[in-house]
Amino acid sequence: METIFAYLPPRTDPLADGAPPGLRTAIQPCLSVAGWPTDAGAPALADYAALEDATVVSRLRQAGATLVGLTRTGEFGFGLTGSQAGMAVRSGAADLELVVDLAGESRLAAARAGIWGFKPSWGTVSRFGVIGLIPSMECCGILAGDAPPIGEFLRAAAGPDERDFSLPDEEAPDLSGGRVAAGETTVGVVVEALDALPSPAREAFRASLATLTAAGFALREVSLPDFPLFALVHQIVGAVEASSSAGRYDSVRYGRRSPGAKNWNEMYLLSRGAAFGTLLKSYLFQGAYFQFEAYEAYENACRIRARLLAAMAAATSQADFLVLPATNPAAPAKAATPEDIYAQSRFTAFANVTGQPALYLPPPSGEDRPGWQLTGPRRSDARLLAAGEHLRGILQGGE
Repeated sequence: METIFAYLPPRTDPLADGAPPGLRTAIQPCLSVAGWPTDAGAPALADYAALEDATVVSRLRQAGATLVGLTRTGEFGFGLTGSQAGMAVRSGAADLELVVDLAGESRLAAARAGIWGFKPSWGTVSRFGVIGLIPSMECCGILAGDAPPIGEFLRAAAGPDERDFSLPDEEAPDLSGGRVAAGETTVGVVVEALDALPSPAREAFRASLATLTAAGFALREVSLPDFPLFALVHQIVGAVEASSSAGRYDSVRYGRRSPGAKNWNEMYLLSRGAAFGTLLKSYLFQGAYFQFEAYEAYENACRIRARLLAAMAAATSQADFLVLPATNPAAPAKAATPEDIYAQSRFTAFANVTGQPALYLPPPSGEDRPGWQLTGPRRSDARLLAAGEHLRGILQGGE
């Protein structure tokens, strides 16, 4: 347990002892729990304890969930280096784990742990109390051993929040779900995503799709020629947003102040130098470069993002759901640079760029086949989870 959890509440904490029955929920220290350490895995916030609950935490408390502890995370949740996301669920220590999904971390962690991972539509779940890095793309991701706990979380936590000013002015999403009938459902296969896989992995993924056709789903190839641009746009726009967001950790507004400075300028330099690890610094330097030296590239990335949104909308209109890989076999197992992180998130970053939901379905236990990543239009969260539950029944021989 020590390697999984960064913090376990004392037994005198009512959340850990004598709590009402409910989902046992582990949380990354990027989400605020009043009185708990909330360092987001970053030196900049060492020894910081949250003053109040994040909205998702308070809504889970109201729904009767039990918070079991804080899991280990990479710096500000960026990538999986140093993260133990998913292991609390895999080990049985939690039914649910909440993580920050910046570029696909929830789905990649789920694939690593062999569990379910879900990224909700942007704006569905409040980000109030979430210590983030990329405001326009990050959200609260969910890891679970099965689909039903994810649905329970969404029904408890989703909806408007007057404390989160970034939420779109929309009605609460319909999370009632509904049944998915295989014979009436078309699944689109994103050709360019499959083409980006190495040959053996591509053939294995295509072979796994035979399960869908055998179950009565109609498969249809869907073309997204600009699919490779999703990761590039995410890296440029994300780095700029991260550089801007991290500016608050200057030892005046937030963050520790390094000793020994002779003047204000030295204080800023020393404190910010100690506030971030090498990997994150590299990412922030990239963002500063695009902000101050190559701003035109950032503007172009924003224009391309708008084009990608339109292309994805056209693709999702051709099928009820899209299916594509989640993991990149060609990526390094451990990310040491931002480029490594984007190699890992080659097939997941798209959903953060567009704000649409994405669900990772693990293969059945004992089966040597790739997991699937399902996605649909923004705000189709409930229907996507219903599709996942239907597929689970098929894969486990229940339907």
